[in-house]
Amino acid sequence: MPQQESRVKKSLLNARVNLIFYFLTLILSFFSRKIFLDTLGADFVGLTGTLQNLLGFLNLAELGIGSAIGYVLYKPLFEHDEGKINEIISVFGYLYRWIGFIILGAGIVLACFLPLIFPNTEFEMGIIFFAYFSFLASSLIGYFANYKQTLLGADQKNYVVTAYFQTATIIKTLIQMASAYYTGSYYLWVATELTFGIIYSFILNWKINQVYPWLRSEVCQGKQLFKKYPEVMKYTKQLFVHQIGTFAQYQLTPFLVYAFTSLTIVACYGNYTLIIDKLTIFIRNFLGSTRAGVGNLVAEGNKEKIKTVFYELLVCRIFVAGIVCVIPFFLMDSFISLWIGKDYILDKIILILMLLNTLVVYLGDATEQFIYGYGLFWDIWSPIVRIILLILVSVVGGFYWGLPGVLLGSILSQTMITCIWKTYLLFHWGFKEHIGFYVFTVFKCLTIILLPAFVYQYVDISHIIVLNSLFNWFVFAIVVSVIYIVSTYLLFFIFTSSMKSLTNRVLKGICKN
Repeated sequence: MPQQESRVKKSLLNARVNLIFYFLTLILSFFSRKIFLDTLGADFVGLTGTLQNLLGFLNLAELGIGSAIGYVLYKPLFEHDEGKINEIISVFGYLYRWIGFIILGAGIVLACFLPLIFPNTEFEMGIIFFAYFSFLASSLIGYFANYKQTLLGADQKNYVVTAYFQTATIIKTLIQMASAYYTGSYYLWVATELTFGIIYSFILNWKINQVYPWLRSEVCQGKQLFKKYPEVMKYTKQLFVHQIGTFAQYQLTPFLVYAFTSLTIVACYGNYTLIIDKLTIFIRNFLGSTRAGVGNLVAEGNKEKIKTVFYELLVCRIFVAGIVCVIPFFLMDSFISLWIGKDYILDKIILILMLLNTLVVYLGDATEQFIYGYGLFWDIWSPIVRIILLILVSVVGGFYWGLPGVLLGSILSQTMITCIWKTYLLFHWGFKEHIGFYVFTVFKCLTIILLPAFVYQYVDISHIIVLNSLFNWFVFAIVVSVIYIVSTYLLFFIFTSSMKSLTNRVLKGICKN
């Protein structure tokens, strides 16, 4: 029981820290982008964004090693096996050092092509190369110095990383805003970026040494110890394929939307996805804090407790999915109309498909974190099938129906692989039991989140609050959200035992804080 309470306490702390910094950085990014655009110019902002995207592709060389190490750490962390943890972190440091050298080499090669990538630019090549190598150096710090932070994530102490990283980011952004406003210097802006990457590394490692005074990882011994942990390479190879699948899913969809629709539809679609993505990030920051706790729970090996927590998190995610999908269905069009005009409102069927796609993602997340907990990564064929389904259905659907057809490709590929296959994988090889009760629970929960929506259709309050201003819209949004959230929560509490037990667990965790 103390370990279980500790998991709840850590999850709540992670969630609280994530949400606090999410709002702080969201507000700051709104003002900072305005200042950077006004003082440094849209071209410089576009240049730095492009350079960071180029380096983002190089980071695919990480191969999923971080996730593999995180999984391998769950059991020794549960058993407090400090010797084994030191060995695993040493192996991790050794592997990350090699990846760092590979990224450095690839980065130098890529730098040779920068004059070809930016042939007609107002900037001199000096600032382009300075910015590029500064971003590259900041990225390499994570491989050569900050690799130990994976231990904090696996130990449910990711709030330490979040607090220090986001604090450094906020201070860095404030200094960059001041330097841009008073000097307008490109070099100073980039130098600040690199300087804070180095400062953050020193502070983070100092804090890790405080949290784990017994941690004595030896990167030089990692090569010998690597042979002792063959599962690291096995899981790395498997996770790399899965990462490629996820990367392709999210990178291909915008391209397919662009290929089969007009630029006007692309712009309208971008407005909708901006809002939905912000909501998704907000919720994932809150719910993502439970992943390491699930890994720790699976390492404990209590099957009944594992199933209890699984259904609690499943019900929680479907409840949240209802909030994120149903409420925007009633509020999105009116907000778009007041924000940028009626001309940017998409057909209702497109909004429904976008929200359905979001719902499928949340259902998949409920299973995915337990897949990681059990280390069930061997189905390397599934991300390949997922990509093929996405492309085939999106191309055919896009050709005949445009944007709705493309969205159907994303929905079908994620439903077939992430929701159906991954769930069967978890129950057959993880829980080792029949999937029937899960299917019943999902259908019951989906009915619960849709029921208040159907009732609302007949008790529309939009005639009471006239939506002729953003202020009125916010009042209307608060009323609709409160009514939906409270009524849906009460239905979950009455008709699902998992919501009752989850509520009690969270309340106990809050009281103990």
